[in-house]
Amino acid sequence: MLRINATTKYGKIKQFLKSMKQPDYRFKQIIHAIFQQRVGYFEQMDVLPKTLREQLINEFGENILNINPVLEHTSQQVKKVLFRLPDSNKIEAVGMKYHAGWESFCISSQCGCNLDCKFCATGAIGLRRNLTADEITDQALYFYLDGHSLDSIAFMGMGEALANGNIFAALDIFTNPALFALSPRRITVSTVGIIPTIRRMTRDYPQVNLTFSLHSPFNEQRSSFMPVNDRFPLVEVMNALDDHIQVTGRKIYIAYIMLPGVNDSLDHAKAVIELLKGRVKSGRLYHVNIIRYNPTMDAPVHYGESDEKKVNAFFKKLASAGIHVTVRQQFGIDINAACGQLYGQYQKKAYNNN
Repeated sequence: MLRINATTKYGKIKQFLKSMKQPDYRFKQIIHAIFQQRVGYFEQMDVLPKTLREQLINEFGENILNINPVLEHTSQQVKKVLFRLPDSNKIEAVGMKYHAGWESFCISSQCGCNLDCKFCATGAIGLRRNLTADEITDQALYFYLDGHSLDSIAFMGMGEALANGNIFAALDIFTNPALFALSPRRITVSTVGIIPTIRRMTRDYPQVNLTFSLHSPFNEQRSSFMPVNDRFPLVEVMNALDDHIQVTGRKIYIAYIMLPGVNDSLDHAKAVIELLKGRVKSGRLYHVNIIRYNPTMDAPVHYGESDEKKVNAFFKKLASAGIHVTVRQQFGIDINAACGQLYGQYQKKAYNNN
């Protein structure tokens, strides 16, 4: 078993058992109950003596989860959950099921966000706080305990993952063979381009997938709707990504949201080609994911739905130039599954009821 961080609940449970002079195998029994038998309540861990179960409940509460679902929206392929944190702040997570049966989960790293991307509903919330490693991983654990298969996990929910140092403890939990036991290659971390922590990912988590939110190949325009670009300019971020590829040999994913009339022209497509083709390994290890915009009235700026003709023309332009590119399957538009939308609906409803 890999070392378990003492600040996480798993570390605290282990320390509590030690303080109660319990044998080492008790911790293994608890972990087995959670991750093999999908038991989330201490009272239901029948392998433990009743007295110990009562002690665990008194110390940690009835449920292994530190977050509680307060609202769920479901469609045929998507389940979006709004969770309440212990301090009553709220976050979102989304489960997506592909037709082939593969299940992917999009989780949050922060409550809100302070990067102010103009197209994002989460940015309109502002940053409440960073999530702890337990609060991050509990989002996935909630779905797992509910019977879902954790085929892949993406840090693409609320917040900028690489602005929260707790994601590294979360990555350790996800990849610990005794806990979630996920391969790093089944985990994706998305970033708008926080260079210092991109470099930490390169050094310490080279097998975890990285996605860079580009959204415009033009530096000035990118700054206009993604202010973080002034702090970490596009050219410097791309150099850090080149270094990541050189060190790890791993592919970098480029997220490109199609904002109608803003960044969906063929001139933008040509500039994306120029940006990538001249990079390390001739751009062969960059893969562009074109994303249709999911309209949200909660974002600072309102955009309409992406133009399918322009989406297809953009795709064909990149593909014909030899750029690896896909148009990402769109999920959850019927249940407002864009980041921050469920949070915004809940807050408005609570406000109107007061």
